[in-house]
Amino acid sequence: MTKLTPVLSAFWDQKDSFTIEGYKRNGGYKAIEKALSMAPDDVIKVVKDSGLRGRGGAGFPTGMKWGFIPQGDNKEHYFVVNADESEPGTCKDMPMLLANPHVLVEGIIIGSYAIRANHAFIYIRGEVTHIIRRVNKQSKMHIRPVISVRTFSVKDLI
Repeated sequence: MTKLTPVLSAFWDQKDSFTIEGYKRNGGYKAIEKALSMAPDDVIKVVKDSGLRGRGGAGFPTGMKWGFIPQGDNKEHYFVVNADESEPGTCKDMPMLLANPHVLVEGIIIGSYAIRANHAFIYIRGEVTHIIRRVNKQSKMHIRPVISVRTFSVKDLI
């Protein structure tokens, strides 16, 4: 039997896993240093070569999706995260966002850099207000100087 090794949930049992201090203590934000030392197209290539896939039902290859963004078109690019769990019976995003929102924050910074986006949007369903508050608080602590981020739910659009 194959033994599973937790990656995203490895430090969830630590009482401060959701804080920037807890995330950095466990190696968080090291990937940003590496990514920002590379050209954006090289970051996309590394992600493609890694085989990283989205966490949605289709599991679409992330690097391929990033590679579809036209570059040099003199248009604004936006990085959009769908952190909704609208698929029946799923419970994968909310625990991660509650226990370790900096995984998302670091990924947004790297992804935005790779596709040359200056703005990021995170969609989180309005029923999980506590998670929206946590993600907003933690992202404002780290992302604001790099890119602008807005967390929103459908309630914000009505």
